[in-house]
Amino acid sequence: MKRVRRLWIWTVSLALLTPVFLPAIALAAKKKANVVIVADTRKLDGILYWWAEMYNESHLLFAIMTMIIIPFVGCVLGWLADIVMTHIGIDLKHRELAEK
Repeated sequence: MKRVRRLWIWTVSLALLTPVFLPAIALAAKKKANVVIVADTRKLDGILYWWAEMYNESHLLFAIMTMIIIPFVGCVLGWLADIVMTHIGIDLKHRELAEK
């Protein structure tokens, strides 16, 4: 019973102290960064130039395209690895389990 009361007092104290720390959090959020991160496109051309420009223009679009492209490229590379392994004699489709 004593532990529950102590836990309750501690929780209420934290809840009451939260508004005290909110102004400090708000002031910390207003600080501006002096560093701007951009991709250097001076020596790029083709798809690499397009990719770097997309990064510079919209980080959201860059993130969405990255999340779409990575699984697609992973599937293509897995398919190519399967073809190469089949040609060198490794057959993963019809294998016997060693554990019985």
